[in-house]
Amino acid sequence: MAMLYEDIQSQVEKRRTFAIISHPDAGKTTLTEKLLLFGGAIRLAGEVKGRKAKKFATSDWMQIEKERGISVTSSAMHFNYQGHHINILDTPGHQDFSEDTYRTLTAADSAVMLIDAAKGVEAQTIKLFKVCRQRGIPIFTFINKMDRYGKDPLELLEELEQVLGIRSCPMNWPIGMGDEFCGIYDRHNQQIELYSKEENRKFISLSDQGLKDQTIQNQIAPFLLDKLGEEIDLLDIAGDSFDKEKIRQGLLTPVFFGSAINKFGVQTFLDNFVQLAPSPQAHNSNVGVVDTCSSGFSGFVFKIQANMNPAHRDRIAFLRVCSGKFERGMTVNHVRSGKRIKLAQPQQFLAQDRDIIEEAYPGDIIGLHDTGSFRIGDTLCVHNSFEFEPLPQFPPEHFARAVNMNAMKYKQFQKGVAQLVEEGTVQTFRSVNRTEELILGVVGELQFEVFSYRLKSEYGADIKLERLPYHLARWVKSELPIDSSRLCTLSSLGVTDQNQRIVVLCEYESTLNLLQRQNPSLTFHPNPYEDDLQGQMQIL
Repeated sequence: MAMLYEDIQSQVEKRRTFAIISHPDAGKTTLTEKLLLFGGAIRLAGEVKGRKAKKFATSDWMQIEKERGISVTSSAMHFNYQGHHINILDTPGHQDFSEDTYRTLTAADSAVMLIDAAKGVEAQTIKLFKVCRQRGIPIFTFINKMDRYGKDPLELLEELEQVLGIRSCPMNWPIGMGDEFCGIYDRHNQQIELYSKEENRKFISLSDQGLKDQTIQNQIAPFLLDKLGEEIDLLDIAGDSFDKEKIRQGLLTPVFFGSAINKFGVQTFLDNFVQLAPSPQAHNSNVGVVDTCSSGFSGFVFKIQANMNPAHRDRIAFLRVCSGKFERGMTVNHVRSGKRIKLAQPQQFLAQDRDIIEEAYPGDIIGLHDTGSFRIGDTLCVHNSFEFEPLPQFPPEHFARAVNMNAMKYKQFQKGVAQLVEEGTVQTFRSVNRTEELILGVVGELQFEVFSYRLKSEYGADIKLERLPYHLARWVKSELPIDSSRLCTLSSLGVTDQNQRIVVLCEYESTLNLLQRQNPSLTFHPNPYEDDLQGQMQIL
């Protein structure tokens, strides 16, 4: 037993599991690919250049992602680097896929916040940052696209503090930007890494002469060196000092600069990240904190994805290992159903590519074949029957009536809707008085397009979407029987969700307020749980 504990502890210390968060087009998928490149997981990165480009990002595996040049689903990948096992979660940056991103963040131990140097801190970055801050996980910042002209680096640091409310500690500092960008200065090691689009990295260590060293003078324009010297002095005097404990608590973000598309600064970031980022941490459950090493195997499902391999119409449940050692073929408790399940073919991923694995440790992301048994948020454990904290669920803000256009494809339509609902792509509702009427609810409008596309391409079912005017969904609860007809007005509609819970859809906040005044015995909730997730909803 002691040897098993030491084995698990040793493996946990090697793990780094993180998600990349950013606003759309900040270069997130590009950064992911360059990290995979340096980790040896791929040999050629599929540069994101546009819809007509012949190469596609490794992490963008779905056909619609290749066509649109954006990520619409989270990808789980892993690689080894300098004795560490890295698990990376590439998430959709588009705001319409924020729900998938929020759930994925629950599986990460730290986050890399990617910022476009020209645009600074943007709306989606703010939302995702709040989720990370609420979880208290460390946040590492990579300021991208320094090879283009953008905001002044000092102004970007000020944005981090003023907009996000987090202090920053630059680990390196850019020398120029745009056409004048010629490298980064490593504050800790006191060396300059010269900007190059080539594979080989070139460093110049500072001598006792500092920036006045002739070798440096020969490589960098004097006005850039003068500016660098002034800014470094300012950071040393007025900036926050490096504090590893504050970084671990999510109170201080280390900042790195570079150009992901040119691979510059990415390996320097990765070298520092594996040293500073935390190994997998204990998770809270309904029986207390579950330790990574001393408890038996346990984990939770944070994502379900159907048709990753269209030829086989398969369905995969993504599970984050939280404690103990997972072994292929082991039998575990499926807590929600109370059944014992044998996990015969666990897999790890490089986007849609997969390999059967024999074992996994805390922090690892594994894929389990799902025949319909799993739901998002399910807990699996080898001992006892505890459950991890429920994953956040967000109220939809856009609604549409879905009409099957081909009666001969009714079974495919039903199957496709059921599977995509279980993935969390959409939520479904049915009118109280017209149970055959199917209403879709999504957090972001682009999810409608993805839903229609996948229903057609993966299940062969054509649908027509008729947009509805509602923008609010509230789950209705009462100790007395609920008269659903009282929820139907000119600007509201009473419906039931996929679990037969009563929900009211409203056009306006004022409509909801009126219903509350007219029905004092009813309570209205932004999610189907009692009140345990209301704090999570505040971040929206």
